[in-house]
Amino acid sequence: MKTRAEFYDSRRWDSLRASVLRRDKYRDMVKHRYGKNVPAELVHHIFPLDEFPEYMWQAWNLISVSRATHNQLHDRNTDELTELGKDLLRRTARKNCIEIPEKYREETKKPSKWERRR
Repeated sequence: MKTRAEFYDSRRWDSLRASVLRRDKYRDMVKHRYGKNVPAELVHHIFPLDEFPEYMWQAWNLISVSRATHNQLHDRNTDELTELGKDLLRRTARKNCIEIPEKYREETKKPSKWERRR
């Protein structure tokens, strides 16, 4: 794979980015899911580019978002996905019949002390 900078500076990315924004009608699709109409300015890789280069050009792996939503999908200190980003990844994987990577599977909830007593 090219470096991140080379990838994001490529004509191919510019073209795909523009087509995703058009597909999503320049709306933040995360906010749209909750009935809010917020303009989108960025395109987000649902399966992170660095971890899943095989999905970097897949339109189903891309979603239009606002800068604020993009910052809610990534922890900007670690660049890891937040719970919101992981949830989006899990929903996308299920929708596209892709196995959810171990790292992103939901943690099993520990039983409460009341559940353990039964």
